[in-house]
Amino acid sequence: MALHGLLSVAAGDPALAATVEAAGSATLTISGPPAVQPLAIGALAGRTGAPVLAMTSTGREAEDLVAALRCLVPADQVVLYPGWETLPHERLSPRADTVGQRLAVLRRLAHPSDTDPAVGPVSVVVAPVRSLLQPQVPGLGELQPVQLRAGDTGLELTELVADLVAAGYARTELVEKRGEFAVRGGILDVFPPTEEHPLRVEFWGDEVEEIRYFKVVDQRSLEVAEHGLWAPPCRELLLTDDVRARATELLSEHPELAELLDPISRGEAVEGMEALAPVLVDRLETVLHELPAGSHVVLCDPERVRTRAHDLVRTSEEFLEASWAAAAGGGTAPVDLGAASLRELDQVAAEAGELGIPWWGITALTADVELGGGGAVASGFEPAPTYRGDLETAIADLRNWTRDGWRVVLVFDGHGSAQRAVERFAEAEVPARYVSEVGDEPGLVQVLTGRLGGGLVSADLKLAVLTEADLTGQRGSLTKDTSRMPSRRRNAIDPIQLKAGDYVVHEQHGVGRYVEMVRRTVNGGDREYLIIEYAPAKKGQPGDRLFVPTDALDQVTKYVGGEAPSLHRLGGADWAKTKGRARKAVKQIAAELIRLYSARMATKGHAFAPDTPWQREMEDAFDYVETPDQLAAIEEVKADMEKPQPMDRVICGDVGYGKTEVAVRAAFKAVQDGKQVAVLVPTTLLAHQHLQTFSERMAQFPVKIRELSRFSAQSDADATMAGIVDGSVDIVIGTHRLLQQTVRFKDLGLVIIDEEQRFGVEHKEYLKSLRTAVDVLTMSATPIPRTLEMSLTGIREMTTILTPPEERHPILTFVGAYDPKQIAAAVRRELLRDGQVFYIHNRVESINRAASKLAELVPEARIAVAHGQMSE
Repeated sequence: MALHGLLSVAAGDPALAATVEAAGSATLTISGPPAVQPLAIGALAGRTGAPVLAMTSTGREAEDLVAALRCLVPADQVVLYPGWETLPHERLSPRADTVGQRLAVLRRLAHPSDTDPAVGPVSVVVAPVRSLLQPQVPGLGELQPVQLRAGDTGLELTELVADLVAAGYARTELVEKRGEFAVRGGILDVFPPTEEHPLRVEFWGDEVEEIRYFKVVDQRSLEVAEHGLWAPPCRELLLTDDVRARATELLSEHPELAELLDPISRGEAVEGMEALAPVLVDRLETVLHELPAGSHVVLCDPERVRTRAHDLVRTSEEFLEASWAAAAGGGTAPVDLGAASLRELDQVAAEAGELGIPWWGITALTADVELGGGGAVASGFEPAPTYRGDLETAIADLRNWTRDGWRVVLVFDGHGSAQRAVERFAEAEVPARYVSEVGDEPGLVQVLTGRLGGGLVSADLKLAVLTEADLTGQRGSLTKDTSRMPSRRRNAIDPIQLKAGDYVVHEQHGVGRYVEMVRRTVNGGDREYLIIEYAPAKKGQPGDRLFVPTDALDQVTKYVGGEAPSLHRLGGADWAKTKGRARKAVKQIAAELIRLYSARMATKGHAFAPDTPWQREMEDAFDYVETPDQLAAIEEVKADMEKPQPMDRVICGDVGYGKTEVAVRAAFKAVQDGKQVAVLVPTTLLAHQHLQTFSERMAQFPVKIRELSRFSAQSDADATMAGIVDGSVDIVIGTHRLLQQTVRFKDLGLVIIDEEQRFGVEHKEYLKSLRTAVDVLTMSATPIPRTLEMSLTGIREMTTILTPPEERHPILTFVGAYDPKQIAAAVRRELLRDGQVFYIHNRVESINRAASKLAELVPEARIAVAHGQMSE
């Protein structure tokens, strides 16, 4: 609630005051800049005492609005009611975490004083329009979660398992995803869809002894879960006796739907079964029926909401026809599924009228707009000026406002950026202070952290609110999770990735075969063990087995050789001989490489200083949560840079795994020490992408970044070259042009090479000469065999980033005959997600005809054509 003080100030605006006064007696549409939305909703929620349902056009806008509102009203009173990622008629089930989040919100609305961890009333529910248009099974707020606390007694594990299955949880051997549970002896592992980590429930007889969180990666326990287990259902269509009976009845009438109906009739959940909800339950109704008495609905930007609703309804109808035509082999669905179709927005508005729910609007349009029969009022707020990095103009405006006694508030995304801003304003003699929340201090620039989508200015109220995006022109992620994940221990094997039969290597005993993971009680304590099978002492005998406790996993690594190895014997001399031969081979290879690396090691390079406060500020402004591997890579690169020998490290990781952020932090560290950085990339497109990324990440700091490629204008290239020579350019991002002999740096300290395998032999020789003088960081998703071999044998420093970012989803693949309706529906489905579509065609000569055909199917899409025969 850092920005709570803004609500009382903004309430002085006539339009907001009229809105709050009219609550419950009239319906108004307020016009004003987008930043007025959270203020108006927050003021309305404080006045009515009942929940306000704020409707946005997209899910991304909903998340941003939630982040802004949580700065204005108590954070636990603002909830997001997400829409399904799937369309109602699609043969796909919504994700468990989406369903769990929806059901948790409905439970809180129906039972605000329930004993779940999210205790307390809900003030604001933020929902994208698709979640209001979609009919749902009634009474979802009454579904009971599975609840357990330490000390609960008289529990039957078989009953708990039955309850979890009835709530839509899937039983597995090892819990990896939300909506799964596993049972091993007296231990129950559950991953509720609303939790960040799964929970481990330990029983002693029929009593719950302890409930702890644990990590999916290595299955190790974390801290105790104080509130216990609170597991809402994972599906909105639960397989009750009524649902199973209806499925059995329908199966006899429609055998063509046996793929879906047969498992449902047996009580087994099946992918896409939610599409049959209209014929398996009595009725479907919108979420408006779940709202308590006195609730209000507010449309954020009604015209955008209306347009998005229209597109959603059309796509939903197309999908009903296209997907079921393919599934059933006919032109329409074999049963009437129209009840699940998305409602028209006017239908939902009429339904709100019947239920007595006021229907408000907040629009950016300045013209009088009427919505739902109410009047329109214009707020006195104007959008804040955008400076796009022009700090001199911003400081001049701040100086004028503070001199005139205005209340000035600057909202930054991160703590580091806010502190840096206070320092710069102090240098410019602008009265500014970093505060924890907005206070009544006219004539002072109050700088704080928060999440606002944009700024606003009111001359009548003498109020100016600016955001980081207004000052820099760079918009960060408003929904950044500031928690940090601990770095994973090096070389620790991931038991989740192991399959029975995989070859592993134990540091003391050699190559064995992984069997399974078990739990055993030794000396009164329960521990989990990896079982590794070794070769038998004599033919015909069973192989010896080694039990490795999970806290000794750093002794075990996965076998990375090419062919299948022979197993070693426990206690035999084979492993010692193998290690001896390997050492001898490594010595021979090392002797060859000594000449290559001795010059680099003998050269005294630049030892970079430890991290500066600016370094920490820049890293704090990162919009995402670093993965464990990414953190390990960052730590290793910094440690190398701080050594007196020149660094030569390879960062290997898949596309999208976060290699660029490692490079950004290394480059910034080098610049902090007064050194120049050269970022070498193989293509002009990559150079431009890196320029945008580096510029955005370092926008708050005095770092000059330039691009140098064959597409750079000659005047720009000359200016960049001059800046490289005189040292005014800190970071230059370029293609092969950086490798020309004419390029001379004043004080080069770090070279970053992206995709080294894309450079030729001549270029590599030049880069090899650089390695003896400066720090070199190489990044690659597909390293060349030589680099890979050197790294696997431990000769060259290499860091692998194997952990995908959070919420990276697997690819779903469907194979079928070409159907224009299917293609149109699939493209529109992705456009509604604000995503991109890549349409692959197999012939250059007919690719333009394919693009024209696609444009006829989806006229609202912006379509571009690219192929290998295009000019530069």
